[in-house]
Amino acid sequence: MGSQWSRDSTYTRAVKEGYRSRAAFKLIEIQARFGVIHDGDTVVDLGASPGSWLQVVNELTSGKILGVDLNPIAPLDGVTTLIADLTDPELPAKVLDIVGEVNVVVSDASPKISGQKSYDQARAIALGEEALCIAQKTLKTGGDFVVKSFQGGDFPELIAMVRPQFRLVKAYRTSTSRKGSSEVYIIAKYFIGRDR
Repeated sequence: MGSQWSRDSTYTRAVKEGYRSRAAFKLIEIQARFGVIHDGDTVVDLGASPGSWLQVVNELTSGKILGVDLNPIAPLDGVTTLIADLTDPELPAKVLDIVGEVNVVVSDASPKISGQKSYDQARAIALGEEALCIAQKTLKTGGDFVVKSFQGGDFPELIAMVRPQFRLVKAYRTSTSRKGSSEVYIIAKYFIGRDR
Protein backbone atom coordinates (compact mmCIF):
# COMPACT_ATOMS: atom_id res chain seq x y z
CA MET A 1 0.00 0.00 0.00
CA GLY A 2 1.45 3.35 -1.01
CA SER A 3 2.31 5.66 1.86
CA GLN A 4 0.21 8.44 0.35
CA TRP A 5 -2.89 6.35 1.14
CA SER A 6 -1.84 5.14 4.57
CA ARG A 7 -4.04 7.57 6.47
CA ASP A 8 -7.26 7.48 4.44
CA SER A 9 -10.48 6.69 6.30
CA THR A 10 -10.91 3.23 4.76
CA TYR A 11 -7.39 2.24 5.81
CA THR A 12 -8.05 3.53 9.33
CA ARG A 13 -11.27 1.51 9.45
CA ALA A 14 -9.40 -1.61 8.27
CA VAL A 15 -6.84 -1.25 11.05
CA LYS A 16 -9.60 -0.70 13.61
CA GLU A 17 -11.48 -3.81 12.48
CA GLY A 18 -8.35 -5.97 12.36
CA TYR A 19 -7.96 -6.37 8.60
CA ARG A 20 -4.54 -6.37 7.00
CA SER A 21 -5.48 -3.85 4.31
CA ARG A 22 -8.32 -1.64 3.10
CA ALA A 23 -8.96 -4.16 0.27
CA ALA A 24 -10.96 -6.30 2.73
CA PHE A 25 -13.93 -3.97 2.31
CA LYS A 26 -13.95 -4.49 -1.45
CA LEU A 27 -14.55 -8.22 -1.03
CA ILE A 28 -17.08 -7.59 1.75
CA GLU A 29 -19.00 -5.31 -0.64
CA ILE A 30 -18.77 -7.79 -3.54
CA GLN A 31 -20.00 -10.58 -1.26
CA ALA A 32 -22.94 -8.48 0.00
CA ARG A 33 -23.96 -7.64 -3.56
CA PHE A 34 -23.32 -10.93 -5.38
CA GLY A 35 -23.08 -13.70 -2.75
CA VAL A 36 -20.13 -15.44 -4.39
CA ILE A 37 -18.98 -17.40 -1.30
CA HIS A 38 -21.13 -19.82 0.69
CA ASP A 39 -20.36 -21.67 3.90
CA GLY A 40 -18.50 -24.89 3.15
CA ASP A 41 -17.02 -23.57 -0.11
CA THR A 42 -13.41 -24.29 -1.01
CA VAL A 43 -11.89 -20.93 -1.97
CA VAL A 44 -8.61 -20.01 -3.66
CA ASP A 45 -7.31 -16.43 -3.39
CA LEU A 46 -4.75 -15.55 -6.08
CA GLY A 47 -2.35 -12.68 -5.36
CA ALA A 48 -3.42 -12.99 -1.74
CA SER A 49 -0.71 -11.03 0.12
CA PRO A 50 -0.98 -9.44 2.66
CA GLY A 51 -4.06 -11.55 3.38
CA SER A 52 -7.03 -9.23 3.95
CA TRP A 53 -9.19 -11.10 1.41
CA LEU A 54 -8.19 -14.36 3.10
CA GLN A 55 -9.41 -12.90 6.41
CA VAL A 56 -12.79 -12.11 4.84
CA VAL A 57 -13.03 -15.52 3.15
CA ASN A 58 -12.24 -17.17 6.50
CA GLU A 59 -15.27 -15.40 8.00
CA LEU A 60 -17.53 -16.67 5.20
CA THR A 61 -16.69 -20.35 4.80
CA SER A 62 -15.74 -23.34 6.91
CA GLY A 63 -14.33 -24.98 3.77
CA LYS A 64 -10.72 -25.21 2.63
CA ILE A 65 -8.99 -21.90 1.90
CA LEU A 66 -5.78 -21.47 -0.09
CA GLY A 67 -3.91 -18.19 -0.57
CA VAL A 68 -1.37 -17.96 -3.39
CA ASP A 69 1.19 -15.19 -3.81
CA LEU A 70 4.78 -14.57 -4.85
CA ASN A 71 5.35 -13.11 -1.38
CA PRO A 72 4.98 -14.95 1.93
CA ILE A 73 1.65 -14.42 3.70
CA ALA A 74 1.62 -14.17 7.49
CA PRO A 75 -0.16 -17.22 8.94
CA LEU A 76 -3.94 -17.24 9.45
CA ASP A 77 -5.79 -19.97 11.33
CA GLY A 78 -7.69 -22.21 8.92
CA VAL A 79 -5.83 -20.94 5.84
CA THR A 80 -3.19 -22.71 3.75
CA THR A 81 -0.75 -20.54 1.81
CA LEU A 82 1.45 -21.26 -1.17
CA ILE A 83 4.32 -19.17 -2.52
CA ALA A 84 3.93 -19.39 -6.29
CA ASP A 85 3.81 -17.36 -9.50
CA LEU A 86 0.40 -17.14 -11.20
CA THR A 87 2.15 -17.75 -14.53
CA ASP A 88 3.50 -21.13 -13.37
CA PRO A 89 1.88 -23.73 -15.67
CA GLU A 90 2.04 -26.26 -12.83
CA LEU A 91 0.04 -24.06 -10.44
CA PRO A 92 -3.46 -25.41 -11.25
CA ALA A 93 -2.26 -28.96 -10.56
CA LYS A 94 -0.66 -27.82 -7.29
CA VAL A 95 -3.95 -26.15 -6.25
CA LEU A 96 -5.90 -29.33 -6.98
CA ASP A 97 -3.36 -31.40 -5.02
CA ILE A 98 -3.71 -29.14 -1.98
CA VAL A 99 -7.46 -28.47 -1.82
CA GLY A 100 -9.15 -30.56 -4.51
CA GLU A 101 -11.68 -28.96 -6.83
CA VAL A 102 -12.58 -25.38 -5.99
CA ASN A 103 -15.95 -23.62 -5.54
CA VAL A 104 -14.65 -20.05 -5.79
CA VAL A 105 -11.53 -18.40 -7.21
CA VAL A 106 -10.91 -14.77 -6.25
CA SER A 107 -8.06 -12.52 -7.33
CA ASP A 108 -7.22 -9.02 -6.17
CA ALA A 109 -3.77 -9.31 -7.76
CA SER A 110 -2.33 -6.12 -9.19
CA PRO A 111 0.90 -5.41 -11.06
CA LYS A 112 3.41 -3.03 -9.53
CA ILE A 113 2.18 0.31 -10.81
CA SER A 114 4.68 2.12 -13.05
CA GLY A 115 2.54 5.21 -13.58
CA GLN A 116 2.30 4.56 -17.32
CA LYS A 117 -1.42 3.96 -17.64
CA SER A 118 -1.55 1.85 -20.82
CA TYR A 119 1.40 -0.30 -19.72
CA ASP A 120 -0.05 -0.87 -16.24
CA GLN A 121 -3.44 -1.71 -17.71
CA ALA A 122 -1.95 -4.24 -20.13
CA ARG A 123 -0.11 -5.94 -17.26
CA ALA A 124 -3.29 -6.00 -15.16
CA ILE A 125 -5.18 -7.61 -18.06
CA ALA A 126 -2.44 -10.24 -18.38
CA LEU A 127 -2.77 -11.03 -14.66
CA GLY A 128 -6.53 -11.35 -15.13
CA GLU A 129 -5.99 -13.79 -17.99
CA GLU A 130 -3.69 -15.89 -15.79
CA ALA A 131 -6.30 -15.93 -13.02
CA LEU A 132 -9.00 -16.97 -15.50
CA CYS A 133 -6.79 -19.79 -16.79
CA ILE A 134 -6.31 -21.08 -13.23
CA ALA A 135 -10.05 -20.79 -12.54
CA GLN A 136 -10.89 -22.75 -15.69
CA LYS A 137 -8.61 -25.58 -14.58
CA THR A 138 -9.63 -25.76 -10.91
CA LEU A 139 -13.27 -24.68 -10.54
CA LYS A 140 -16.11 -27.11 -10.10
CA THR A 141 -19.03 -26.72 -12.49
CA GLY A 142 -21.26 -24.00 -11.05
CA GLY A 143 -18.34 -22.27 -9.30
CA ASP A 144 -17.73 -18.51 -9.08
CA PHE A 145 -14.83 -16.25 -10.07
CA VAL A 146 -13.94 -12.69 -9.03
CA VAL A 147 -10.99 -10.87 -10.58
CA LYS A 148 -9.67 -7.33 -10.38
CA SER A 149 -8.84 -5.49 -13.57
CA PHE A 150 -8.54 -1.93 -14.85
CA GLN A 151 -10.77 -0.20 -17.36
CA GLY A 152 -9.08 0.71 -20.61
CA GLY A 153 -8.60 -0.40 -24.17
CA ASP A 154 -7.91 -4.07 -23.36
CA PHE A 155 -10.64 -4.53 -20.74
CA PRO A 156 -13.39 -5.56 -23.21
CA GLU A 157 -11.13 -8.38 -24.44
CA LEU A 158 -10.74 -9.79 -20.92
CA ILE A 159 -14.44 -9.67 -20.13
CA ALA A 160 -15.13 -11.27 -23.53
CA MET A 161 -12.83 -14.15 -22.52
CA VAL A 162 -14.73 -14.62 -19.24
CA ARG A 163 -18.29 -14.46 -20.64
CA PRO A 164 -18.43 -17.83 -22.46
CA GLN A 165 -17.20 -19.64 -19.34
CA PHE A 166 -19.90 -18.49 -16.89
CA ARG A 167 -23.67 -18.05 -16.94
CA LEU A 168 -23.59 -14.58 -15.33
CA VAL A 169 -20.80 -12.02 -15.84
CA LYS A 170 -20.81 -8.41 -14.63
CA ALA A 171 -18.29 -5.60 -14.30
CA TYR A 172 -18.50 -3.93 -10.90
CA ARG A 173 -16.75 -0.96 -9.29
CA THR A 174 -16.68 -1.03 -5.50
CA SER A 175 -17.53 2.06 -3.47
CA THR A 176 -14.22 1.70 -1.61
CA SER A 177 -12.10 1.92 -4.76
CA ARG A 178 -10.01 5.06 -4.62
CA LYS A 179 -11.38 8.16 -6.31
CA GLY A 180 -10.01 8.45 -9.83
CA SER A 181 -8.97 4.78 -9.96
CA SER A 182 -9.83 2.77 -13.09
CA GLU A 183 -10.05 -0.37 -10.94
CA VAL A 184 -12.99 -2.63 -11.77
CA TYR A 185 -13.92 -6.18 -10.76
CA ILE A 186 -15.29 -8.88 -13.02
CA ILE A 187 -17.88 -10.94 -11.15
CA ALA A 188 -18.49 -14.28 -12.88
CA LYS A 189 -20.98 -16.80 -11.49
CA TYR A 190 -21.97 -20.37 -12.36
CA PHE A 191 -18.95 -21.82 -14.18
CA ILE A 192 -20.18 -23.82 -17.15
CA GLY A 193 -17.48 -26.45 -16.78
CA ARG A 194 -14.70 -27.89 -18.87
CA ASP A 195 -14.09 -30.95 -20.96
CA ARG A 196 -12.56 -33.70 -18.89
